[in-house]
Amino acid sequence: MLEAIELIKRFPVRDSSAEVHALNGVSLTVARGETLGIVGESGCGKSTLAEVLVRLQQPTSGRVILDGVDLTALRGAELRRQRRKIQLVFQDPYSSLQPRQTIGRTLTEVLRVHRIGATAAARAGRMRELLDQVGLAPGHADRYPHELSGGQRQRVGIARALAVEPSVLLLDEPVSALDVSVRAEVMNLLARLRDELDLGFLFISHDVAMVRQLSDRVAVMYLGRIVEQGPWRPVLDAPIHPYTSGLRGAVPIPDPAIEQPITATVIGEVPNPVDPPAGCTFHPRCPLAEERCAEEEPSLTELAADHAAACHVMARRLIN
Repeated sequence: MLEAIELIKRFPVRDSSAEVHALNGVSLTVARGETLGIVGESGCGKSTLAEVLVRLQQPTSGRVILDGVDLTALRGAELRRQRRKIQLVFQDPYSSLQPRQTIGRTLTEVLRVHRIGATAAARAGRMRELLDQVGLAPGHADRYPHELSGGQRQRVGIARALAVEPSVLLLDEPVSALDVSVRAEVMNLLARLRDELDLGFLFISHDVAMVRQLSDRVAVMYLGRIVEQGPWRPVLDAPIHPYTSGLRGAVPIPDPAIEQPITATVIGEVPNPVDPPAGCTFHPRCPLAEERCAEEEPSLTELAADHAAACHVMARRLIN
């Protein structure tokens, strides 16, 4: 359903000729009914990727193909028509809602703008269906966002995205702003909706455990690039790239009987995206770095069955 081809996004720096390198050649696919998890540290380009895919940001170069149609070549009414197929659920469920509109008005406005429902009564009926679909009562339609809990507000955000009957949902850290006790409920809701509606998900998170719970495949991003990609189990349980290994090693085990001390394998801070390192952008922090890593950028290469990584050292070890 969704394909990104060599997406590059640069942001100009104010009062300077420099640019922020937000995305550097990102390619990925999302099939109907599957979830691709995107994981990485804050600032790696995950949210920018979502905004470019849904055309809230125009890519500097590259293409976004949605159900066979090149979104990057569309404008105006045709873009709006095609964009109904791909919707974004935002990270903050409060700031993404209009505080002066009731929940019912928020949902019916989406239907009105996209001309779904011939009459006001038909749109009101569809609005009540959406509330029920995400586990909210009809009475929530008369409430304002500040009268709802964080979990309820995020359910409204999901209902708003579903209103236009999309094929793909982009979920940008959809549970990170919620209490821990509510996260499981929303994650279970998302899994149910994906299966019932046969949706494709792009699930963005910095939480490896959340990505593991929902994803079929995982792509690991670092400084605007995908450095490892494949089925969730080999990527998260037997990672190839040193950065993925570092992410995995930083996840605490919630069982005091088997918990082990966290040993940092990734040192230092993320480099400045205005002036990223030459060669492999991870090499200044990598425990395996060699001279070649500082000079030559590694390509994303399949090193195991459906399992690709961008690492000179691991490629040599596994191929040889």
